[in-house]
Order: sequence, then C-alpha cells, then structure tokens
Amino acid sequence: MKNSALLIRKFLICASLLLIISLQLLHAQPPSKHLTVPSPKQIVWQNLELTMFVHFDPATWQNSVYDNRSTPLSRINPEKLDVNQWIDVAESFGAKMIIYVTKHVGGFCWWQTETTDYSIKNTPYKNGKGDVLAELSSACEKRGMKLGIYLYPGDDTFGAYLGGGGRTKDSTKQEAYNKILRTQWEEVLSRTPDIAEIWFDGSVIVPLKDIIKKYAPDAIVFQGPFADIRWVGNERGFAPYPAWNSVKMSDALTGTATAAHGDPDGDVWMPAEVDVTLKNHDWFWSTTNHKNLRSLDELMAIYYNSVGHGCQLLLNSAPDTTGLIPQEDVVLYQQFGAEIKRRFGKSIAETSGKGTIAELDFGKPTLVDHLILQEDIAFGERVRRYVIEGRTNGDWFLVTDGISVGYKHINQFKPVTVNQIRFRCTESKLPPVIKRLAAFYVNDPKQYNTLSSDRDDLGNLWVKGEQKKNTETRVGLLSDFTKANGMLEADLSAYIPLPGQYKLWINNAKTNTIVPFENGNLILMGRQTPGFATENDNGNSYTINITAYPKMERESIKFGWKVPQKVKLTDLELHIQEIIF
Repeated sequence: MKNSALLIRKFLICASLLLIISLQLLHAQPPSKHLTVPSPKQIVWQNLELTMFVHFDPATWQNSVYDNRSTPLSRINPEKLDVNQWIDVAESFGAKMIIYVTKHVGGFCWWQTETTDYSIKNTPYKNGKGDVLAELSSACEKRGMKLGIYLYPGDDTFGAYLGGGGRTKDSTKQEAYNKILRTQWEEVLSRTPDIAEIWFDGSVIVPLKDIIKKYAPDAIVFQGPFADIRWVGNERGFAPYPAWNSVKMSDALTGTATAAHGDPDGDVWMPAEVDVTLKNHDWFWSTTNHKNLRSLDELMAIYYNSVGHGCQLLLNSAPDTTGLIPQEDVVLYQQFGAEIKRRFGKSIAETSGKGTIAELDFGKPTLVDHLILQEDIAFGERVRRYVIEGRTNGDWFLVTDGISVGYKHINQFKPVTVNQIRFRCTESKLPPVIKRLAAFYVNDPKQYNTLSSDRDDLGNLWVKGEQKKNTETRVGLLSDFTKANGMLEADLSAYIPLPGQYKLWINNAKTNTIVPFENGNLILMGRQTPGFATENDNGNSYTINITAYPKMERESIKFGWKVPQKVKLTDLELHIQEIIF
C-alpha cells in the first residue's frame, strides 16, 4: 500500500509539473529559434511610449549649444528650481518617465561628486549643498514617475572628446579617465534607487557593465555594447516605417545600431528610442531660441512617426536659468497632451484576437479615419504584411494596407463610413496575436494630406510606396584630399550640420560607376573612432553615425580610407547624403 501510494504521489507530481510546463509553453514566448522576443523589462519600457528629457547645464547660461566653460560657477544659482514643476510638465503630455542629464560633455555635475570641482558643490545653489539629482529622484519616487539617467561618456575636464564614447584625445590618459567615469556612475547609481533607463549617448567604450548590473540590474540601457534599446538614427523625431524591433547580433554588439539596422528576422530584440527637441534644434535653453519652438502640428507629426511607428518618443525639455521650464513651453506640452487625448483617448470600439483576422462590428454606419494596431509583443513581431478592409452592406473593400505592426502602428486614412472594419494578415512569420485593434474618428484634414505611412522609409519598394528622395552633395575630387601613408582623408565638417546617419560613396565621373572604399574609418576631433562607420555592399558605400550635435569646426569630422589603386584620383568624386526617413 505504501509503495502504491508513493507511486501515485510521484505520478501526480510529474503530471502537475508537465501541466505547468505545458501551460507555460502555451502562454509564454515562442522558442527563440522561431522568433525573437523581448525581455519582460523591454515590454515594460515599450509600454511607456512617452518620456521627457531634461537638459540643464552651464550651456543654459551661455546661449550655447554646448557648455564652453565660460560661465563662473558663482553665476550658476537656479533659485526657483522646482523638480515638481518638471514632473508636472512631463505628466501634462502623458510622459511616464523623465531622463535627466546629470552631466554633459562640458563635465559639470549636478550631484555631490568627489571626482571633479566642476560641479554643484562649488555653486551658490543651496550654499553648495544642493543635489538636483537627489531632489528629482525623491520627487519622482513620491509621484510614481520613473527616472532615467543620462551621464555623458565624454568630459572636457578630462580630455574625453565629443562623440567619442568616452575616448580621450590623449590615449595615455584613457585609463585614468576610465576610473573617473566608473566612479561617477557608481556615485550616481548607488545613491539613486530604481533607475529605469541608462543613457549612453553615442555608445560607451569605458567598461561599466559590472557597475550597472550591481546597482541597476533592471534598468534599460540605451546604446553601448550591452544595450537593450537603440537610437533611431536622427534627432528629427521620425522613425522609419517599418521600424522592426529586432536586429542581427553582429549589429547589436557594435553598440551603435540604429533603426536602419532593423531586421524582422534578427537575433536580438532591441527597439528604438526617438529623441527630439521641443525647440528646433536646441537641447538647452537660450535667450533667443523661443523663436524655434515647434508648433502643435509639428509635435503631432512627430508623435505619428515615433509612437505611431511603434517606438518610444523622448521629448526634450530645457529649464531656463531660474531652474523652471518656461511658461510658453509648458503651454505647448499641455496642448500636445490634450491633443493626443482628444484623438486617441477613447476609441469608437476595439477588440483583440489570435489568427489572421480581427474584426470590429459597429452595428451601424460609422465614420472611421484611424485604426490603432498592436501585437502582443511577448509573442514576438509576427506580422509581415496586412490589409485593413471595410464593409457597409456588400463586399469587403480595401481601406489601407501595411507591412509591420509590432508594438504599435497608427494607421491613418481618409474617412470611410463602414458598418464593419477588419485587420487581415496576408503574410506572417507565425499566427498573429493582436493585442489591440481600435477604431477612431479624429477628423483632421491636415493629416489626410500628409499621409506617408504606406511606404518603406528605408527605401524598399512595396505595393504603393517609393523611396523618399534624399539630397546628395558632392564633397570634392579625391585628388583634393589630404594624402598620407597611403591613406586619404576628407574633411566632412561642413557637410554634417545635424546628428544623424550619413551615406558616403565614390563615383567615377568619367565612367559613372561606383568605386569601392577600402579600410574606411571615421576620425572625430583628430582621433580614429571605431564603431561609427559601417561598410555597405562590399565597400561600395559607408554609413557614418554622428551621435553628437556637430560643432562644424574645421577637421572636427573626417573620413579616411586607403588610396584607390589603378584609377586617376582626378576622375573620382566623393559624395555624401543624409539618410532621412
């Protein structure tokens, strides 16, 4: 009897375990060999959708793009600074996280640090005892606002140059700077609990993974060799469509992958974040840039082309010298939030479903001009092509069509009156799992006249689309460039006015053929900077990735490559083109 009871117990235990495993397999993510899926923390991050940047720095006192270190620390005293006002602003447009710039390239630190005298401890603010990071962290915790940290990898104090990911101009000083930056991150993270995102602007070459894992294991990491998310590739506020969430492992490991590296069959889930200024194109407040304040229409276009393409939008804010976000900015944020709510706060109807069709039946003729689609990304990005169809009393007719859905795709189209509307998948990797199909009537004629979501913005033609036209510029003849040790160097500083991605290629003007590059590399501030130049098509072109706002100083951005053989340099022209989505 005892043996029988024991056997029965073992059987029940095994059966229970098998049942649990079966249920987990049924409801959990599909095997990675079939489809790449996000981690739980990536799902949480993608659900945020809207985040607010805070750029505040000595540059705020200088009317300057970057801190030029001309402001005496005795002048930096933002007496009205109120971090709760910052949180109010973020909440007003629906942001659920603030990413605070604790240090930019100038090196000024807004927390009590032992690494440098160029910091808040030597300002009059709260008699040198202030700590804006601590103030913001405490307020965010009380109000349920997530907090992210931006700490620039470079630092003018220690000779770590702009756009270099923490490289020092003088390589003999690299080890010493590595210790400085590691200490700064340890100070910040050990004192600031529950950090949700860490921002490595332009990637990072200083070893920091151990510190991040120790103090912020649940934080999402932007850029760098152990990143969870990637840069969209521009600061215009636009993501391409489709903006695939996964990339190849080889691209992920570079630390500088962008939306252009999106691959529906990629090995690594790495969604894109879209950072953009409120004032075009200024990250810090100045006495004159109020004239650059974007319009509400511009912000809505950015929303459609970021959140509406399944990416997270990171919208900047810039307090003035008092420490407050200016009132005209506050009003615009409020208008932006109100317009998002007006358009998408309440749907006409919505549903979810599994399989190739998800359908809404309104029960009566209904005007519709927007349809929000979302996949349950816990099961991966499965949809590859789909159509939206409507019906009144007769047959189904085409309303619009698309390629990807992913986390979210806002479909906009001219108004149709329908009794029913449906999503029908025409191509997928695995059976779709539609988390949300929601219909809206927004009634904004301006949007109807600017529809562009029916094309692949990376240039791949499909159904109705055609490649967007980007303007190319002739840099010059190869014979005009500096030659040394069998290498050519072209100064690109005057041709790169904004952060973004730029394509380079060589054309033989005599034969009108492309001449490949060999051993191409990007040179920033006089030093080769690996990881920011990618060879395409066996060297026929290169894509360079400029993550920092260019100073446009002579020879600050150069490209070098081996001198081509068996061709006349006087016949060869170097061309450059910004990649615009």
